Amino acid sequence: MSAEKSEFSHIEESKAQATHYEVSSDLKRSDSELGPREIAEEQDYYTNLPESLQDLTQEELKQLDKKTLRKIDLRLMPMLIFIYILNYIDRNNIASARLGGLEEDLGLKGNQYQICISILFIGYILFQVPSNMLLNKIGRPSTYLAVVMTIWGAISTCTAAVQGFGGLVAIRACLGIVESAFFCSALMILASWYDKKTLASRNSILYSGSLISSAFSGLLAAGILEMDGLGGIQGWRYLFIIEGGVTVLTVPFAYFILPDTPANTKFLSQQEKDIIQWRLQKDVGVKDSDKEAEISDWEGFKLAVKDIKMWMLCGMHSFLVAACGVTNFFPTIVGTLNFNHTITLCLTAPPYVVAVVVTYFWAKNADRTGERTLHVIIPLICALVAFIIAVATLNTGARYFSMILMIPSLYCAFVVILTWISNCCPRPPAKRAISIAMVNCLSNSTSIWNAFLYPQAMVLVMSRP
Repeated sequence: MSAEKSEFSHIEESKAQATHYEVSSDLKRSDSELGPREIAEEQDYYTNLPESLQDLTQEELKQLDKKTLRKIDLRLMPMLIFIYILNYIDRNNIASARLGGLEEDLGLKGNQYQICISILFIGYILFQVPSNMLLNKIGRPSTYLAVVMTIWGAISTCTAAVQGFGGLVAIRACLGIVESAFFCSALMILASWYDKKTLASRNSILYSGSLISSAFSGLLAAGILEMDGLGGIQGWRYLFIIEGGVTVLTVPFAYFILPDTPANTKFLSQQEKDIIQWRLQKDVGVKDSDKEAEISDWEGFKLAVKDIKMWMLCGMHSFLVAACGVTNFFPTIVGTLNFNHTITLCLTAPPYVVAVVVTYFWAKNADRTGERTLHVIIPLICALVAFIIAVATLNTGARYFSMILMIPSLYCAFVVILTWISNCCPRPPAKRAISIAMVNCLSNSTSIWNAFLYPQAMVLVMSRP
């Protein structure tokens, strides 16, 4: 029997055994808030349980479920968010370094800065699929991420030593290769712990790492750039030294705190492991295991490539990533308001602070309703309005309002699409891992040419008189 047939047979068998009932993702509604039919359905929710859970009452199972989910959240989410903040800072601090004089000090001319931005995404794109395949094979995210964090932190720190265009291109290319491992790995980790009723909000919380980074990296950069000339070193070089060094120092904490998979983690009891794996199996009717489906990484790759849903999501995500290219140049765009570089970097924060709050509640609503399409379309309409305002006027207030509207709108759509990938291609894990990586790597290819849409000449055109 082929891998695909094996997968579908498991699904059909599971559907024949039990009726699938759905309850709210947070399981917090009391019996007094439910009608008779809802109470009956909730009481029958915990069926076909593993042996370790069969002696527990429905109420005990409900409490165990909530306790386990909370325990996973506290162990997994804070560390992933912090790593993502570091990942995003190390990849994008070149934008703040530009305001600190990087171009002038390195003698960059013409479109050389844009080339330095674009070159990172070549390695970032090419190595996402192999990285996720390797992580799926190893099955130890804590070890894998600790290694790649050490390498990218060291490379980021070494950026402070570059002396010209060639050195900057080389080090950015290496940084892209190593940093490609994190984001897809993080999405894969979340998909192995959370079902479809809880995944969108967790993806949103994860992605808040990049938003928090974007909000406060400008403020941090403004402070570090004030060190310009200290010890005869330019401020932008201190930027890479300090921010890359923090990444390396975080590695031991990441290694000991991050859990691996529900099957091999050590911080959960056997009952807690079983109820998490039961939720994941109930989600789509098959176990979250390649061994169960008899799937190799190569077979998972073929399943992903043959799935039309993966290609549709890839197309949607590609257009959205192209629009999100504005974030790579956001300090420069805010700089067209003609404030000094300290005020400019401070003004980059509010749009991202707003985005953190709005994106979380938008994704939470997507989880609650189970709806995806409108949760993508509505933010994109708002983003379109923001882009139109930004290019239609030179009024400072109107343009800054467009920036505050633009960033939350883009990221609201972004996190829902990311969740949609895992929802549409959930099992087996090999297919899910490769689908996530392929959508991300192919969509990020737009970042190669996207950088050339923001030449320095446009800054003069859009600057207020």
